[in-house]
Amino acid sequence: MTARPRTRDRSARPPDRRPLWTCPRCGHRFVTRNLWHSCTRVPLANHFVDKDAKIRVLFNHLRKLIRGCGPVTVYAQKTRIVFQGRVRFAGAMPRKHWLDAGLWLKRRITHPSLTRVEDFGRLGYGLHFRFTEMEQMDQAFVLLAHEAYAIGQQQERSRRP
Repeated sequence: MTARPRTRDRSARPPDRRPLWTCPRCGHRFVTRNLWHSCTRVPLANHFVDKDAKIRVLFNHLRKLIRGCGPVTVYAQKTRIVFQGRVRFAGAMPRKHWLDAGLWLKRRITHPSLTRVEDFGRLGYGLHFRFTEMEQMDQAFVLLAHEAYAIGQQQERSRRP
């Protein structure tokens, strides 16, 4: 009788809780050592140059709502602003007349402000939203942000809202 190789069920394994690695050049933190990144540091204000004033207001509202999920780090990069728990789970790209925002979820959703869905295979979905008014970041979006935050903290996904 031959022994059958054991297969690991990675979904049942608790998340890796090692301390985050910090890049010595830019200070950004990652779950794995030497993860590819641009190593750029951009002032947050640079993203709002030549944008309607309401775009900064929309971003501030988004940032407040995401920080309401728990502790996050905000990194302003060359082309986007990212929100990170243990991993990046949300982002924003200020445009001249609107704010593009994104969440990483493990499931497809519907929302009036949803403009695009990227399929990441077994990793889930990148969901893209377009906001022109604060009211579009409604309670349904807040619940989605909390769900994305749990993914960013590498927690098991809780029940769908």
